Amino acid sequence: MSDFSTSPLQQSAASALFREHELSIGLVMPLLREGQTVPDYAAQLDLAQRADAAGFRALWVRDVPLNSADYPDPIGHLDPWVFLGGLATRTRRVMLVSGAVVLPLRHPLHIAKAAISVQELSGGRFVLGLGSGDRPPEYAAFGQDGNARRELFRQHWEVVGAAVGLPSHVVPDREADDGTAFYLLPRQQRAVPLLAVGSGGQSVDWIARHAIGWMTYHRDPATQRDRHSMWRAACERTAPGRFRAFGVAVRLELSENALEPPTALNLGYRTGAQPLVAILEEMRAAGVHHVALNITNSQRPVAEVIDELAQAVLPAFHHGENA
Repeated sequence: MSDFSTSPLQQSAASALFREHELSIGLVMPLLREGQTVPDYAAQLDLAQRADAAGFRALWVRDVPLNSADYPDPIGHLDPWVFLGGLATRTRRVMLVSGAVVLPLRHPLHIAKAAISVQELSGGRFVLGLGSGDRPPEYAAFGQDGNARRELFRQHWEVVGAAVGLPSHVVPDREADDGTAFYLLPRQQRAVPLLAVGSGGQSVDWIARHAIGWMTYHRDPATQRDRHSMWRAACERTAPGRFRAFGVAVRLELSENALEPPTALNLGYRTGAQPLVAILEEMRAAGVHHVALNITNSQRPVAEVIDELAQAVLPAFHHGENA
């Protein structure tokens, strides 16, 4: 397997999202109220447009191929590529991120074609987040060996990386008998950045070498500091002198009381807006470059939460041309 290092073009494409010593804030889609499991996706596009205008830096879209009683995700997720296409045409500034496409369960050339398509539709606002999924039984449903997912992840990453990089290069599963050489259209003007979401079964050294950054779930502050230290050490070993981002997905219940102190939740907090600013400032100081807020299951109207975050939280972190 070749050693893949992110190019300057890939870094610049994601600079609105990841900047050294800064923290940006995004939202996880869909944006739902408590008890809502059947999204109105026309309304979701309206909320995305609202978040874009409010100055959020990213909208994250999950990949949930199948549902089952053993993993009862109650939300009816759209295919991520269809949803990302809709978001690309309804937003103007916000970055769009797949969080994350299940790399071993999709053919890498299909992923590359879809990624380039979203990149074109969005005007270069796409970051391709890739993961290995957290539902082992899905591998059997797709005819894949779950025990081979780590190797599949690495193999598929290499093929996707070659196809969405500059210059784009198609690595076929096997060469055509007549020697036909394939390529992808439309010709892209910029490389698509590749982001590791979760570990994909890989070491942090592998992630630091191959991805523009690493996105993980929120942990308690002490555990998070340990994970960040491990990440920085891996970056120094494998990508010296090159910026590698660190991001966190955080569940949020935003209280109507702006001063309500934080209460720990699974993967996040219930808190008022003012303590949330302090929490995020601490995360920035600890080396976090992006936080994706998951406000699904909100007890308040989602539009109200978006507006309060935009007014009370974003100004503390978003400055300059992308504010």
